[in-house]
Amino acid sequence: MLSITIRFRVRPEWADRWLEMVEEFTAATRAERGNLWFIWSRNVDDPSEFFLIEAHRDELVEEHLASPLIPKITREWPEALLETPQLLMAKLPGDDWSVMERMPVPARGETEDA
Repeated sequence: MLSITIRFRVRPEWADRWLEMVEEFTAATRAERGNLWFIWSRNVDDPSEFFLIEAHRDELVEEHLASPLIPKITREWPEALLETPQLLMAKLPGDDWSVMERMPVPARGETEDA
């Protein structure tokens, strides 16, 4: 899978409208057959900073990049931004989240002694 995290630094006057602005692209991307997840998060320390965490099946990334909404968002989103978004991108094995083995959570009703 291709995993991407993008940091968007939004102009303060746009911060409360940002999720509404990106709603059409978010819904369309989540509906794509190659999309594994497309999650927005807001920085609790800086309400003008948003993170997009997305993942796509390797063989369908090109289909995502061919979305007819890409030209639209590249025209519209920059007016709300302070700077060019920054990203982290990596190809990862599999197509789902891995369990964090260092922090196991017992099933409900179980205890460590069981």
